[in-house]
Amino acid sequence: MSGLLIASQLDEATNRFLQSQLPQDEVIGITLGLLPKLPEQTAALLVRPIEIRGLSQPQPPAGWPFQVQWTQLSSAGIDAYPKWLFQRPVASAQGTATEAIVEYVLAAIFSATKRIPELWVKDSRWSFIPQTPVRGSTLGILGFGSIGQHLAEQAQHLGMQVIASRRSKQLIELAGVETAASLEELFARADHLVIAAPLTEETRGLVGRALLAHAKPGQHLINIARGPLLDHSALLEALDSERLGLATLDVTDPEPLPDGHPLYLHPRVRISPHTSGISTLGQRRIAERFLDNLQRFKTGQPLLYPVDRQRGY
Repeated sequence: MSGLLIASQLDEATNRFLQSQLPQDEVIGITLGLLPKLPEQTAALLVRPIEIRGLSQPQPPAGWPFQVQWTQLSSAGIDAYPKWLFQRPVASAQGTATEAIVEYVLAAIFSATKRIPELWVKDSRWSFIPQTPVRGSTLGILGFGSIGQHLAEQAQHLGMQVIASRRSKQLIELAGVETAASLEELFARADHLVIAAPLTEETRGLVGRALLAHAKPGQHLINIARGPLLDHSALLEALDSERLGLATLDVTDPEPLPDGHPLYLHPRVRISPHTSGISTLGQRRIAERFLDNLQRFKTGQPLLYPVDRQRGY
């Protein structure tokens, strides 16, 4: 099979890279955001999140699905894409941002334990600020997909104890990682608790008052998954009661939070604008995943990381 028309929402440099690898096919760039009307002969689609920051596209563009045979998402999650996109096979970008997200989590842990940025001095009034060791602390991981697994491996190299929980309830078979008997146990034992689960109807609002009531006092809660997994009102209550010591949030609900939101103003909340998975190598890795899947498509093999909309990822 050759001569395919591929529509891509990646940046111009990445689209040029794709074209250089696909001399028999044609790669065209399309605008970010709502999916526009595509050339009728479009056979493959590479898209970035569509329904974000207040955008919504409940109806497909005129002519959909054109001749689109499959779609490659640029993210692991599927919640930022309209339902009609899944009328044809869809593959996720699971794993392409794993290293970047894990590095973000480790940076957040070191920032908290080493008291950064409050440690830096600006004048001669120096005082000694004790720093908490990372080695020997306990890392809890809620969700044990590619991010959770890689994070567990790196945390063990740092001397952290790791306990984790996964939705399937299966034992975790990664050496040195303990399977939590319950979510309550996971929260009760973790010094740093990372939310890394997919957003589904079952996990929406999963981390709320009932679960946070079991958090180890002073716990550092880190959310790099999706904002709606965490009840923000319950989070503020847990912070104000000092049940939680710190919250690092790369995701919120909604995104962005409105100006003046209490989470912006809380002294023990750190918010980044959903950037933990964005790196200078990110789009190239997504493009490489697309090339792998395109080759599989052309040779009749199953796509890597196919999306199951009923499952939610």
